[in-house]
Amino acid sequence: MQPSRTKPIPEHPEPSTWRFALRALQSRNYRLFFAGQSVSLIGTWMTRIATSWLVYRLTGSALLLGVISFAGQVPTFVLGPFAGVWVDRWDRHRTLVVTQVLSMIQSFALAGLALAKIITIPDIVWLSVAQGIINAFDMPARQAFVVEMVENREDLANAIALNSSMVNATRLLGPSIAGVVIAAVGEGYCFLIDGISYIAVIASLLAMTLIPFRHPRKDQDMLRELKEGWNYVTRSVPIRSLLLLLALVSLVGMPYTVLMPIFAAQVLHGGPHTLGFLMGASGVGALVGALSLAMRRSVLGLGKVIPASAAIFGAGLVGFGLSRNLYLSLFLMLFTGGGMMQQMAASNTILQTIVDEDKRGRVMSFYSMSFMGMAPFGSLLAGIMANRIGAPRTVLISGVVCTLGAACFAMQLKSIREAVRPIYRELGILPEIANALHTTSALRTPPEQ
Repeated sequence: MQPSRTKPIPEHPEPSTWRFALRALQSRNYRLFFAGQSVSLIGTWMTRIATSWLVYRLTGSALLLGVISFAGQVPTFVLGPFAGVWVDRWDRHRTLVVTQVLSMIQSFALAGLALAKIITIPDIVWLSVAQGIINAFDMPARQAFVVEMVENREDLANAIALNSSMVNATRLLGPSIAGVVIAAVGEGYCFLIDGISYIAVIASLLAMTLIPFRHPRKDQDMLRELKEGWNYVTRSVPIRSLLLLLALVSLVGMPYTVLMPIFAAQVLHGGPHTLGFLMGASGVGALVGALSLAMRRSVLGLGKVIPASAAIFGAGLVGFGLSRNLYLSLFLMLFTGGGMMQQMAASNTILQTIVDEDKRGRVMSFYSMSFMGMAPFGSLLAGIMANRIGAPRTVLISGVVCTLGAACFAMQLKSIREAVRPIYRELGILPEIANALHTTSALRTPPEQ
């Protein structure tokens, strides 16, 4: 007998490893969505940067930066629960087509006013509110629709990680392009490019071939279904804990992006290019964090990732608040972006894995409320604090609070694991349980005649 040969471990990942990391793209519908959304999100990030810079250029007010962000995101908090019931009742694909068309119209409206040089702060406020209402329905529908686009349920976690990678790859490109466009021709052309970019995602949605998905129709009214979803979320230890940490980070940590124009112009003495570089650096870190999740082969171990990522995010904010050097600030933005994205994507993955299918829309609406719905209150709070104590101190305090929140979550990990373990057993995610179930099934299967 010849001795067995062990292949040497390659220095670089084998192609199969990368194919595994991109396995969700084997589903045609998800591949279409991924391509269309990638184009559209570049325009979305350009609009976010252009809106912040336009408001700051017109007013020079940190408070108004917070007000505009509040106006654009508070509808998600108010309408989110009702949107979740809608998503559980109605066709998610059609909902997304409608929301994307409405978002395109909103971007063209912004572009028209800006290019005509007649745009005012009230115009921006009302158009931000309109986009916020659209997003309140779009976000839970988009999150819940992922499971319908992926043909193999085992690829769901990978699809979520790839979504995060896509968001952050565009987050890297969008602000950088926006900085160049704003410096060259003004904010209006960023809004125009955004409006045109929606054509890509609308076309990808219309090109999908979907198996008719029958959403359960219930006789009970919307408020009763809303209460059912609330009870489900609050009585589940893992879901409640994940959403509370996400809400805390969104309230006190995420609004640092609203203050970026102040850091770019006053703290680091730059211009729109500096703003683009800062947001781009955060995007690089977030992209790396999302890709690392895409390389994972299982959701097991994500519980530890969440508090660690939140702590890294908080520490990055503390350092950024203390920094007065552009290169150091860019370096810290890498960790801030990476920590933020890993916490968000890991939380999303666990939620989508353990949630009951008939409550997926409502749970993802609460996820949207925690992530986007709390941010407007944080933006308003950040604007008020920055007006009184300055943007650097505001961001520093935010980082400290995020780090404390991560520590509190880490202390609850044991009870969270105990609650999640039975669900993982039922889904066959735990290796030893999956093998036992397979063996039992084989013993019970009668031999073929």
